[in-house]
Amino acid sequence: MSWLTKKGRLTAVPTGRRTRRRLPHLLIGLMLIVACVGGALWWSSTAQGRVPVLGIARPVSIGHVLERADIHEVEISVADAVATVPAEQAASVLGRPMATSLTVGALLTPSSVGPPTVPIVGEAVVAVGLKAGQFPLELAPGAPVIVVVAASSPNTSAVAGQSSGDGPTWPATVTGLAKAESEQTTVISLRMPSVTAPALARIPAGQVTLVMVAGGER
Repeated sequence: MSWLTKKGRLTAVPTGRRTRRRLPHLLIGLMLIVACVGGALWWSSTAQGRVPVLGIARPVSIGHVLERADIHEVEISVADAVATVPAEQAASVLGRPMATSLTVGALLTPSSVGPPTVPIVGEAVVAVGLKAGQFPLELAPGAPVIVVVAASSPNTSAVAGQSSGDGPTWPATVTGLAKAESEQTTVISLRMPSVTAPALARIPAGQVTLVMVAGGER
């Protein structure tokens, strides 16, 4: 028990009450310390489990010479079983041609640069000239598409059994885009099965439309 002076008089104050008032504050302080220590340990373990690698910052197509603006640094977990290019090895890939087309967000791999890897056996690359309105503005190298041919095309008989609705359709992947300077036409390279590529090449201009889809919806 302690004594408190109040207006010239001594008043007894139980020390147990003061101790009980301090206990909740002490417990809260201990909990905060434990939380801070745990958070620091978690952040340390997470940071140690990630490594910086190179990712694609803007769409690149086959044959494009890789520039600094095409790549950026991203962090991935070391547990990811993916062949990547470490960020500190950027100099080893800059100035080299792309072996494949990649979209924004893709990870750069050692096989992404060098001699072209497409088309592979059983596939072909065919070019189509399309005008505005015949393909989405969001189209970029690596995008999966459906090639839709107008029903009035005289060459659709070459693809019997592959029609959907009134005109034939084919799955394909965009490998490159180039704007023609003399015309309001965009030349788009498409990777598709070699058995259907010749049929698409025979379709007259203005009869083809591209529909961009998610990768698993073709």
